[in-house]
Amino acid sequence: MGANQMKIGSTLQRLRASVVTSAGTIVFGMEDGTVSIFGLIFGVAATTTSTKTVLIAGASGAAAAAVSMMAGAYLDAETTQDKRNATALAEGSPDGSLLSRLVGAGLTPQQSSALTAAVQNDHDAAAGLRLALSDVAKEQLNPFEQALWMLFADFFAAAVPILPFVFLPIDQARIVSGAVTVALLIGLGLGRAQLGRRNVVRTVVETVSMGIGAALAGVAIGVLINHSLA
Repeated sequence: MGANQMKIGSTLQRLRASVVTSAGTIVFGMEDGTVSIFGLIFGVAATTTSTKTVLIAGASGAAAAAVSMMAGAYLDAETTQDKRNATALAEGSPDGSLLSRLVGAGLTPQQSSALTAAVQNDHDAAAGLRLALSDVAKEQLNPFEQALWMLFADFFAAAVPILPFVFLPIDQARIVSGAVTVALLIGLGLGRAQLGRRNVVRTVVETVSMGIGAALAGVAIGVLINHSLA
């Protein structure tokens, strides 16, 4: 029983650390999912009374957007890691800045050369040595982890404006969907302000405005196309 509790505690601790590391990805994914599907849903709902049509458009759009954003998050994290590794290798050469920084830290030229030579072919070791010298915490981004968080956040947020159309008649669903989506956008604005230490009111207004703008754009395009084809 004790071993199981320790295992659960360790898993929860790792999950919490993953959430903290991926906070920016989660907020970005939720914002993207909310704004894009909000615009899509209202664009379709403004031109039809068919709940089925709205749900098909919303669900397919949400799935495609979430997978696309997941791939983007993976490639972005992978590229960031590769860039850091390449920088660490370049600075790990005997004539690079790493050697100078070691000498500046108090090591003899011989010690600095030996240590630099030992890590010059090991990206992680060079990056770790640079981290120790600069005394700055390095954010480790796991591409697979970032991709999964992006997929979850984007799809979860995209479901918010869609779900009212599952349970309510379309006229009521439009109102409820708009209300719950605006509430979610306010929450995301608060999250962005907290992460970026930005002005709360300004950040919330920006976030909500983007969502409303997307909805208006979706409605305008939907109505325009509907009238053009009528």
